[in-house]
Amino acid sequence: MFAVVRTGGKQYRVHPGDKIVVEKLDGSAGDKITLGDVLLAGDGGSLKSTDGLTVAAEIVAQAKGDKVTVFKKRRRHNYRRKKGHRQQHTILKIVAIGDHKEQKKAAPKAEAKPEAPAKAAAAPAKPAKTKPADQAPAEVNAQPTENPAPENEAQANPPAQSVDAPAKGSKAKANDKPTAKTPSTKNAAPAKAAAKKSPKKK
Repeated sequence: MFAVVRTGGKQYRVHPGDKIVVEKLDGSAGDKITLGDVLLAGDGGSLKSTDGLTVAAEIVAQAKGDKVTVFKKRRRHNYRRKKGHRQQHTILKIVAIGDHKEQKKAAPKAEAKPEAPAKAAAAPAKPAKTKPADQAPAEVNAQPTENPAPENEAQANPPAQSVDAPAKGSKAKANDKPTAKTPSTKNAAPAKAAAKKSPKKK
């Protein structure tokens, strides 16, 4: 069934379930309104009487149209005016025309899936390994280590030996002389350049 309704000075041909954009109407999203100015109604190829016929609708949202630029100019008079405008609209969803309500499409029921065939031979479950509570930990055979600390004070604090002195227990030869350490050049001052010789006079 269809109907031609008039709202906001415009006419709209609507069917149940249609969404239309009309001039702003009072209300917020989700409100139900009734359009009573029905100009024409019909079902298929036959027309019906519009006496007392109303169209039920639901407000989907309040929106604005595209921006329109208004520019005025008068030449040779230095007159220019520029304005922008966005018309306010209401989006409607047609719920019913008279007694004819929107037909809800029934969702097809999902077919039940056939059950999967049971496995012929199920694998035997492995027994879980459990540790008996009565089992005592294994004994460890270990020998104590010797104490490396010296027994007396003489071993703890041996006398200091000089660097040039021969090692203990080795026979010192008469001809052996202690070798002198080479001095380090790490912190030595740089060598001075050789003095320039004055040219010989003829």
